[in-house]
Amino acid sequence: MRKILAFILSLQKKRSLRRLKRLGLTPDQAAAEAIVTGRAWEEFCDTLKDAGGSILGFDSPDDPQTRTEGFRYLSRLVRAGLENFIEGGDPGAPLLRRLVHETVKMGNDNPDFYYRSAAIDGRMKYRVSGTLGTTPFIIFSTQDGDYTDSAGASMPIAGQLTTDEMDIGPNGEVEIILSNEKEGVNWLRTTPETKMLMIRELFGDRSREVTSDLQVEMISEALSNASVPAGGIAPARLEKGLAQAGQLVAGASLMFARWSRDFAKTVNEMPRFDQARSDAAGGDPHMAYYHSYWRLDPGMALVVEAVPPECATWNFVLSNHWLESLDYRYAQIHVNKYTARYRPDGSVRIIICHENPGLPNWLDPQGHDFGAMCFRWNRAESHPQPTIRSVPLKELDAFRTEEENRPAAPLDYAPSRPGGRTI
Repeated sequence: MRKILAFILSLQKKRSLRRLKRLGLTPDQAAAEAIVTGRAWEEFCDTLKDAGGSILGFDSPDDPQTRTEGFRYLSRLVRAGLENFIEGGDPGAPLLRRLVHETVKMGNDNPDFYYRSAAIDGRMKYRVSGTLGTTPFIIFSTQDGDYTDSAGASMPIAGQLTTDEMDIGPNGEVEIILSNEKEGVNWLRTTPETKMLMIRELFGDRSREVTSDLQVEMISEALSNASVPAGGIAPARLEKGLAQAGQLVAGASLMFARWSRDFAKTVNEMPRFDQARSDAAGGDPHMAYYHSYWRLDPGMALVVEAVPPECATWNFVLSNHWLESLDYRYAQIHVNKYTARYRPDGSVRIIICHENPGLPNWLDPQGHDFGAMCFRWNRAESHPQPTIRSVPLKELDAFRTEEENRPAAPLDYAPSRPGGRTI
C-alpha cells in the first residue's frame, strides 16, 4: 500500500515531463493545455480517490465511527490543501494561513499551538513583522519541503527562532528576516530548498490569551517577471496548486496512517517517539514526543502520571485513530503545564474515562473507546518517562479521598507578552 501511494504522488510530475518532451511545449504552455482540457482537474480527482487507500488500508479499524471520521479527515485535508496551495500558494505574495486548526487536524496536532504557515521560496528574502500578543512564547521555523514531498516524510527544519531569543520592541513589536545568509539579530535561516514558514504560537490558557498580529512579505526581487492582476491566477499556478493539494491529501494521510498503525502496537504504553523520525516530518526538534495508542475497556479508567521537569511547556492530548486531536472546542481533551492541577510533590495525575469522576485533570474521550495520544515536553531539562495504566472505575474513589485530604492547585499563571530582549 505504501509503495502504491508513494508512486501516485510522483506520477503526475513524471507524466508532465513526458508530455512536455513529446509535445515540445514550454511549462506555461503545458499548464495551459492541462487546464483547458480539464486534465489537471481529472488528475487531482484521481489523486483524491487513491488517497482513500489510507483510510481503507493499514489495518485501520472498520467500525462506522472510525471510518466516518477517516473520510471526514480526508475532506478536511482537501480543504486545507486548496486553501494553502491555491488561495495561499504564491511565494511571491505569501499569506499566513492556519493549515492546522479546530477543523483541520493531523499528526497528533497540539491544541496548545496556534499554527500558522505560509508558502515561501527559499531563494528569496522575506520579512515577518507585527506585534506580539499575550501567549507565553512563539516558535518560528522554516522547513525544507512540505507534505507534497516524499509522501510527507521529508520536511526537515532549515532554521528556528523563538521569542525568548529575539529582540522585542517595548510594545511587543517584532521584525524577523528570513534569508540564506545571516542578517541582523532576529534572523531565521532559509536554504534554497525551503518551501514553508511555520509559526507555532503557544497557548497557556486559550480562554485568557490574545494571539500575535503578524504578517509576512517578500522583500527581494521576484525571480519571474510574469505579471498577474491582483487576485488573479495563472494556469501554471492553478495546475501546480491542484497537484500540491492532492499530494497533501495523499501524502499526509499516507504518512499518518502508517504512524497510527505503528502506535497501535503499544496500546496503553507510552514509549518515546524516535526524534529523528519526528524531525524529518517537521516536528519541533526541541520537543520530546511520547506518541502512542490508548484503549478504554468497559468499567475501566486510564490513569496517566508524570513528574513534569523544568521546561517551556508540556501537555498531554487525546486523539482519534487518525491522529486528529479530539474536539477541544466542546470538551476537555488535553491538559498542559498551565492548566493542570499538581499534587503536592509536583507530579500530575490525569484521568481518562467516559463520565466525569469529579477529579482534577479529567479528560473526556468524547465517546471514543480507543485512539492515539501524545505527551510532550518542550525544551525540557530532562525527559522523565510518563506512565499510563488501566484501573477499575471503583479505584477512583481512593483518588477522591486523597484529593479531599490534600487539595491540589494549578500553576499560578497570568497572560503577558512573551519574554525576550526588549529594545
